[in-house]
Amino acid sequence: MKQTKYLMNPGRLSRQDHTLKFTPVDEDGNEGQPRFLPVNQVSDLYVFGSLDANSALYNFLGKEGIAVHFFDYYEHYTGSFMPREYLLAGKMQVEQTKHYVSGKKRIVLAKAFVEGAASNILRVLKYYENRKAGGLNEAILTIEQLMQLIPSATDVPSLMGIEGNIRQTYYSCFDAILGETFCMEGRSKRPPQNELNAMISLGNMLCYSACLSMIYHTQLNPTISFLHESGARRYSLALDMAEIFKPILIDRLIFRMVNKRQLQPSDFRMEVEGCLMKEAARKRFLQEFDASLKETIKHRSLGRSVSYKHLIKLECYKLQRHLLGIDAYKPFKAWW
Repeated sequence: MKQTKYLMNPGRLSRQDHTLKFTPVDEDGNEGQPRFLPVNQVSDLYVFGSLDANSALYNFLGKEGIAVHFFDYYEHYTGSFMPREYLLAGKMQVEQTKHYVSGKKRIVLAKAFVEGAASNILRVLKYYENRKAGGLNEAILTIEQLMQLIPSATDVPSLMGIEGNIRQTYYSCFDAILGETFCMEGRSKRPPQNELNAMISLGNMLCYSACLSMIYHTQLNPTISFLHESGARRYSLALDMAEIFKPILIDRLIFRMVNKRQLQPSDFRMEVEGCLMKEAARKRFLQEFDASLKETIKHRSLGRSVSYKHLIKLECYKLQRHLLGIDAYKPFKAWW
């Protein structure tokens, strides 16, 4: 089974037959112990720090269908190298475009994405309310009231306003869930101003990258979206998909790691560019995220266990069926 691989240190990536060789290099140019990654076991590469690789290597990765996602020193997602789209189909592209340019068709899908995200946010809050986190019931009621406004939204900007209010209410609950170890102090990004915001920013970008990788393995075009505006230089459909999965993949991961004391204030450092996770802590975070993607649940409709990673792909298939007029798209909603 192919797996995601994380390259934490600056280094050099080269090819040896059907094996990738990653050689870490320190600030003085000294090479460390190389890692060998069999190509048939790699689905994606997540690169943190500088990577020395040539065009021949990227041609090889493209042929093998291996995506490379880049993060800079400050843990900001900077872009992805995506192999040539091998499943794109003309009919799907046409239907996806029609649903974007038609305000009536687009708003239906945009509402579904917000509904799915809000439902999963509520599931997280109710879980911690039941665990006596305290102080969450009022926020739950507020979000439920805001969700009642979704069906009446007439355009995407007003819908985004509702979504923004839901997420702002949600973030106000983080302090109650996490106790006194970390404080939210408002959502901040690019750069994150404290430890909790640093975790959220890194986690959200990991979720976005995971969604992008799954979209690549379908007939969908990742640049044509419905909730977020399609941009000239971004894979905006992955942003749409990530809204649904961030609460259950990223926020639950953060709460679990903090409550189990796997992350402490000492695992972060403040710099001019904002708050950063130290390398050892980032490695733990990535390991836990990867484990979350592999975790399985019993799927109600399929009657078998599927991984969270596969759930994302199933969501893409559901969207495809909607675009082709087979079944109306219903967003994934966690039931646990």
